[in-house]
Amino acid sequence: MTFRVGLLGHGTVGSAFHDLLEARAPAIEAAVGQRPEISGVLTRSRGDFDDIVERSDLVVELIGGLDPARDYILRAMAAGKHVVTANKAVLSQHGEEIYDAARRAGVQLRFEAAVGGVVPVIRVIHETLAAAHIDRVHGIVNGTTNFILSEMTRTGASYEEALREAQALGYAEADPTEDVSGRDAAAKMAIIARLAFDLPVHLESVPYQGIEDLTSDDIAYAKELGLSLKLVGSAERLDGGISVRVYPAFLYGAHPLASVNGSFNAVTIESPAITEITLSGPGAGGAQTASAVLGDVISAMIPPPTLPAPALDQPLITDVESAFYLHLEVADRPGVLAQIAEILGLQEVSVKSVVQKGLGEDARLEMVLHPVLESKFKAAVDLIARLDFLRSPPRWIHVIEETFEESP
Repeated sequence: MTFRVGLLGHGTVGSAFHDLLEARAPAIEAAVGQRPEISGVLTRSRGDFDDIVERSDLVVELIGGLDPARDYILRAMAAGKHVVTANKAVLSQHGEEIYDAARRAGVQLRFEAAVGGVVPVIRVIHETLAAAHIDRVHGIVNGTTNFILSEMTRTGASYEEALREAQALGYAEADPTEDVSGRDAAAKMAIIARLAFDLPVHLESVPYQGIEDLTSDDIAYAKELGLSLKLVGSAERLDGGISVRVYPAFLYGAHPLASVNGSFNAVTIESPAITEITLSGPGAGGAQTASAVLGDVISAMIPPPTLPAPALDQPLITDVESAFYLHLEVADRPGVLAQIAEILGLQEVSVKSVVQKGLGEDARLEMVLHPVLESKFKAAVDLIARLDFLRSPPRWIHVIEETFEESP
């Protein structure tokens, strides 16, 4: 029996998926009793969308971007066709419209490849842990930024040098803005949060901070204290609501994300039922993404659980408590530290440790602060930035203090 797959897009991922499906078709037929085959391919220069949909049981959307991808997805589902997509942009900005359309049409929507490459975080949250009460999902969900930070740590390269290396190896685009700004990771965390908490989360609701302003000094500080510097996405339950955000953070060595290097992704899921599990693997690439897409196609050939309607009684929380690292370049004059400490104290920001490096006009203060609401910390930083003895704007990074003990 043939299972017909319409393919929209035939670029790097689309062509890799096409080749992989043809190579694995006999094994898939042996496993599920149906043989997948490509019923038609749509590109800018060939194929007709309506004809491909009519001749397909499932449509794979690998065009990317918002339009015409959103329109094609909605029209395919309205025609009663299952849809598999790797399009994080359309899901993070039009997810509820697409989820609702899938429910109304009674078709499957699969999107494992939209988050984490071959790391099966979507399937684990949606199916394996469907009965678990998930408290938090956090992880490294952008391979480009993880490679850049890993190279800065490994070789001592500057941000600009590490970015050029990432571009030369194909890990970063010619225009890396989506990745290095944190926006790509924010889109993925919006999708993860929707699944983990049944809450409609859109990209514009996710605060994100990228890695463009990180320096070799920050990496040196991390090495000195045995820390790792990562771009972390977090989605968690807090009292009265849900917090979803993306930010650079220092991690202590025992944290499960601290040792994830190169272009790998990793996601940690926490729940009272399971304590904690971490999934890790290659984050991106044509072959890896194609493999995740084919996995979704196979899953769609077997009826899965449906995506639940969203809960609407949990607000998104943006002011979250965190520890922080604060780097200040100051002139070493009498009373400097006292003025900074006074400002921090007025905003109820408590200092955990402080180190002074350099002397005279080249002095630097590196501080780690106890957990405090981000709004209070930022208010303190804004006041400190106005002091006349600062030689440059303050720099700060989140610090994740928690660790996870191994089970006996």
